[in-house]
Amino acid sequence: MTHAFLRRGLTAATALLTLAVAMGAPPAAATGESGDAPRLPAPTGSRAVGTTSLHLTDDSRPDPWAAGVDVRELMVSLWYPTVSPNGRRAQYMTPTESHLLLEDGGITGLEPDVLSTTRTNAFAGARPAGAPRGLPLVVLSPGFAKPRTTLTALAEDLASHGYVVAAIDHTYESVATTFPDGRVATCAACDLPHDEAFWDRLVTSRATDISFVRDELTGGNTHWDGARLVDRSRVAVAGHSVGGASALPSLLADSRIRAGIDIDGTTQVPVPDSGLSRPFLFLGRQSQYTPGSGGGAVATWERDWRHLTGWKRWLVVSGAEHASFTDVGLLAEQLGIDIGAGLPAARVSEIVRRYTRAFLQQHLRHLPQPLLDKPSARYPQVLFCAPESGTCV
Repeated sequence: MTHAFLRRGLTAATALLTLAVAMGAPPAAATGESGDAPRLPAPTGSRAVGTTSLHLTDDSRPDPWAAGVDVRELMVSLWYPTVSPNGRRAQYMTPTESHLLLEDGGITGLEPDVLSTTRTNAFAGARPAGAPRGLPLVVLSPGFAKPRTTLTALAEDLASHGYVVAAIDHTYESVATTFPDGRVATCAACDLPHDEAFWDRLVTSRATDISFVRDELTGGNTHWDGARLVDRSRVAVAGHSVGGASALPSLLADSRIRAGIDIDGTTQVPVPDSGLSRPFLFLGRQSQYTPGSGGGAVATWERDWRHLTGWKRWLVVSGAEHASFTDVGLLAEQLGIDIGAGLPAARVSEIVRRYTRAFLQQHLRHLPQPLLDKPSARYPQVLFCAPESGTCV
């Protein structure tokens, strides 16, 4: 099984941008002709969104990637409803993180800090609002080598609908994790051989990170005053690429996680023959994850689908590419980059946000969602797949 595409979510965007720059046609934002910074789509919910970051330390285990480091340090971004927006829009990422992410993709022709100028919709440090134990928690895991910020559009949208969202930077698996004291941890795991044992270790470690963050946000000794709003009985996990591949191991390792979503990620740790009965959603590219099409990626979904014994859906999006499902595609297109998708990234983002929210509303809030029952005329690009017959409609 190949996991090469998991390592670099910018693969298509990188190649096409490099080609454009080489041809003397850099994006408008790189030329200074447009004063518009990239921006994330506005959240669709009725609530204003606040955000903050937490520095968490798990002293029960050593870091899996840094030799001699006997604790696991994580940076986590939180998004949540607020009734007191303070007018200070949160920074998308630091200039250093922008530089390292672009450098990691081999991208030239852009200002190194361009991604740090991205306009967000959440207010930094705004006071959390909600009823005690009234807000479900969603833990997000990004793609390999990608910062947690690449899931910001999804996180902001969920928070505007009354969720607390926690996105994890899995330290030494991201191109850049910035700690409060100014240290920047880079991607030590990127330099290791990426064999099957590596991917097994990676998703298992991520499942442990996810469970730890869940504990920190729902336990009595929390580092965030808004934790009093979190309903510890309503927790879900979702992720993109290898972050999505980590959703199943997270459910298998932690029975307190109620539901999971894999967004365009080849699964690694198989669901055991005894099965998994909690709700699960596969959401991916039609070109990669059409059942019966062969190939290592779709075969992993087919393998695990058979052992999912509860509510489940397998949806594919026609015209989407791997980068389309996150902010990577959104920002690339705004910078004038053709990521090779047949469907605009803004449309894919709308689909991801809408179907993710429907899944969470149904399984964390017990609100039936007809959108998940059959194809929708509003979203004709979303196909419902029946792996048993190898068809998608």
